[in-house]
Amino acid sequence: MKRIAIVGSSGSGKSVLARRLGEILQMEVWHLDAILWKPHWVLTTREEQKQIQQQLVSGDSWISDGNYNSTLDIRLEAANTIIFLDMPRMLCLYRVLKRRLMYHNRSRPDMQEGCKEKIDMAFLKWVWHYPKSKRPGMLEKLEVLAQKKQVIILNSSRDVQKYVDEMKSQV
Repeated sequence: MKRIAIVGSSGSGKSVLARRLGEILQMEVWHLDAILWKPHWVLTTREEQKQIQQQLVSGDSWISDGNYNSTLDIRLEAANTIIFLDMPRMLCLYRVLKRRLMYHNRSRPDMQEGCKEKIDMAFLKWVWHYPKSKRPGMLEKLEVLAQKKQVIILNSSRDVQKYVDEMKSQV
């Protein structure tokens, strides 16, 4: 577990798990939201995203969290461990709304400074439709990758806690 990619819907807990694993494994964590967004919610170009991520994954050890489907293959190919947080839709929506309230008028720790937490209907729809629109493709991709990489699918907060506890006991 030297190169770990954590993927899943918004609100699934990617950033929290990445931080926890980073502490346990003493590895550098790359929150893609903090790297790919510029202040005031300006997204880097797709070409910049590719360059940045190719540079990040060239390191010997790292943990990345984020989706960014257009550059997902860069991370999945470079990772030797992929963790898919396949959480229930309602849990993800709840966490997105909770996060909005917790970080009202400020930036989250896993977000670029100057990107105050916000929420809009398009984002909520993306989270709502993730299980139907994105999940099937992710599962197909992971099935192929599981032949040569460690793929871990966690389906609940309890599964995540159990996994974190196992990692602590192995260090």
